[in-house]
Amino acid sequence: MNADPARGPLADGQSLGGAVAAHTAELSPFLADLAELVCCESFSSDHEALARSARTVAAVGRRSLGAEPETVVVDGVPHLRWVFGEPRVLLLGHHDTVWPTGTIHQIPWSVTHGVARGPGVFDMKAGLVQIFHAVAALRSREGVAVLIVGDEELGSPTSRPLIEDMARGLAATFVTEAGGENGAIKIARKGISRYELLVHGRAAHAGLEPEKGVNAGVELAHQILAITRIASAVESSSQAGLLSVTPTLASAGTSTNTIPALARVAVDVRVPDLASQTRVDELMRALTPKTPGARLELLGGPNRPPFDEESSIGLFREAVRLSAELGLPPLTGVSVGGASDGNFTAGVGCPTLDGLGAVGGGAHAADEHVLVDRMPDRVRLLTALVESVLAR
Repeated sequence: MNADPARGPLADGQSLGGAVAAHTAELSPFLADLAELVCCESFSSDHEALARSARTVAAVGRRSLGAEPETVVVDGVPHLRWVFGEPRVLLLGHHDTVWPTGTIHQIPWSVTHGVARGPGVFDMKAGLVQIFHAVAALRSREGVAVLIVGDEELGSPTSRPLIEDMARGLAATFVTEAGGENGAIKIARKGISRYELLVHGRAAHAGLEPEKGVNAGVELAHQILAITRIASAVESSSQAGLLSVTPTLASAGTSTNTIPALARVAVDVRVPDLASQTRVDELMRALTPKTPGARLELLGGPNRPPFDEESSIGLFREAVRLSAELGLPPLTGVSVGGASDGNFTAGVGCPTLDGLGAVGGGAHAADEHVLVDRMPDRVRLLTALVESVLAR
């Protein structure tokens, strides 16, 4: 570990005075917690790693909050929640990451010149640290709930009911997913649908009796072309560029001399509104085979509803006001294509503000990083937002 958090705002070779030493002392608790979380890997598909991560997150949270979480395990995936009194505000995050177990050896935890690196540091373990420190700083925790789930990167298949049940009827949900560029708050997110189209054909020897086969690979090619036309059939002029229907991972066949009996393609869908999501779903289910004898099977469907600005605008205005009062850098808002669990809370009618977590970049990439000197400011903003909502 190369921990030199105070060097971030300084030029190389500049001496460290008393103010910088105080800044270092302020950052030390954040870095200690962040190091512990990052070094405990938590790949979404590795249940043993998730169990270890849940225990580590619970320990870090316990130190800040002085309370044990409830651990909810659904289909082998652990989720953690702390509830203080009758909830009015939910702080939401996830402890799973996209990084396979062992990545820590290729991308080790480090802090150099104020930049922290390591698998999951930006998405979103720094956000978890900020939740714990923000709640710890509250004058009263009465009315606050914290939920940290273990399968967000997979689309939250086991945690969605927990998220929606906890958010329903609350005054606000604050999601500490990483911020946008320069720490922009995420005030809208597209909805997501995920599909897998299976094409069933009939195998035959490609050299001896090709005419007896039904080539699922050829049929898949027809379907991929049809899928790429769906977006233009749905989007209006006002939605241009906002809706996408994208075939991604595809495969067909079992050997080079066999007519493929099975082919498949994954389809990623991003939509700006619920009507578009519904219409895309209808068109996906209306696909028909072009090759005689082929059969289609569609799996999946809508995953996360769109999260629009109506759900966030009031909270965002409050965040801008509080940021100015606290003397923090001016806040900006951004709409993004990626979804989060904030889509679920907004979808059940709970006012939601997202992207309140780390300032940095490189989500899901080898250069994932966090600007550690921005963490205290984000904690102060989150604390102020929670107290503002609770005071209403």
